[in-house]
Amino acid sequence: MYNFQSNNDWEKSFNFVNEQLFNKLKKDEYLVVQLRAENTHFIRFNNAKVRQTGIVIDAEVSVKLIGNQRVIYSEFPLTGNIDIDVKNALENLDYLRSSLKNLPEDPYIVLPKNEGSSHEIYSGKLLNPDNAISEILKPVQGLDFTGYYTGGTIIRANYNSLGQKHWFNTDSFFIDYSLINENEKAIKGIFSGRDWHKEKYDHQIKYHKQKLQQLNLPIHEVKPGSYRTYLAPAAIADLLGMFSWGGISEASLRQGGSALAKLREGENLSSLFHLKENFHSGNVPRFNDFGEMSPDELPLIVAGKLVNSLISSRTALEYGLKSNGASSFESLRSPELASGTLSEKEILKAIGTGLYLSNLHYLNWSDRRQGKITGMTRYGCFWVENGEIVATIKDLRFDDSLYSFFGKNLLALTDFREFIPEVSTYESRSLGGCLIPGGLVDGFTFTL
Repeated sequence: MYNFQSNNDWEKSFNFVNEQLFNKLKKDEYLVVQLRAENTHFIRFNNAKVRQTGIVIDAEVSVKLIGNQRVIYSEFPLTGNIDIDVKNALENLDYLRSSLKNLPEDPYIVLPKNEGSSHEIYSGKLLNPDNAISEILKPVQGLDFTGYYTGGTIIRANYNSLGQKHWFNTDSFFIDYSLINENEKAIKGIFSGRDWHKEKYDHQIKYHKQKLQQLNLPIHEVKPGSYRTYLAPAAIADLLGMFSWGGISEASLRQGGSALAKLREGENLSSLFHLKENFHSGNVPRFNDFGEMSPDELPLIVAGKLVNSLISSRTALEYGLKSNGASSFESLRSPELASGTLSEKEILKAIGTGLYLSNLHYLNWSDRRQGKITGMTRYGCFWVENGEIVATIKDLRFDDSLYSFFGKNLLALTDFREFIPEVSTYESRSLGGCLIPGGLVDGFTFTL
């Protein structure tokens, strides 16, 4: 169905379709047209064997028509066949135009602007599809290695009828995997980047093999209570991800639904806590779904104090504020948490007696106003005594406040950080991720 031989073909097809659409606009009509496309090599593994492999080529165009204080959307595939693509585009425009008049007026509609264009391409050194399987499986022979690999090109574009054009093209990959022992306990790992580094991959697998052996230790029963706890970067990333669920959003703060509201009322997090949006890495485009550019860096929390929230143009219009390029969802897109001073070799000693948690899951707010988050431990979690891992644990439920574990009880952050990518492939492969250290917390609370 798709007729794309190179990345330039995507851009040529998208440009041509937009020309036809913009030429058909009437007075006082605006169009915002977005492209979401990928060319991805996909491999699924089970027990260190290939269970599924193939190439996914997909491209979806989203058209937003604005007129008479109303807005409406539609989508259609971009195939690379000019006749088909133009026919689909014009049919969608006719449908949107005929349906627009039936919609109510939107008092906070955001009109497009032309504030300059951008064109960013980040090329990588990905695995060759011909030898990707051998490169991935060689270090895990003899292990129950289960997971999947995706690697290739992802494209995002946003054009509008006023002449603004944003194009973002990046290469990336990740391997989302588990190493499973004979007792069906698992160590979870993610290896990602733009360039494949065999040595780094081999080193990570070797490290996780050691953790896999530790899963054979006896089980220590952890009773409900508060314990000194080390949260690995993947666990910190899950907790930080909750900031996008009614946390750092200005609309949520204004409407009373934000877990960070107390930061506007005089309360602070730990002085060790420094959070910002950082787009320098090129993992996600700086432009949002309105076609607006975010600053290269936007500090959000500095030394525990809230200095900026994420403000979309719609929220800015509603409350008389200035937008800072946030998406319509006002969620984190490229978050980065500053590192600290705790070295990897000192982690167990710093725990003393307590818990080492590699991963968390099933997180949700248990008391949003108090910033309380509940969830479960998962994969590679251990009991530590006198600075040594001595046992595994059964899955535990935690329930604690971000004003504690990111606030008064945060003892240290590690001097190293890991990039934790977005690994969702629902509908399309996700972009981005977060750069996160591990953290040592005093008195992390478990309920059962």
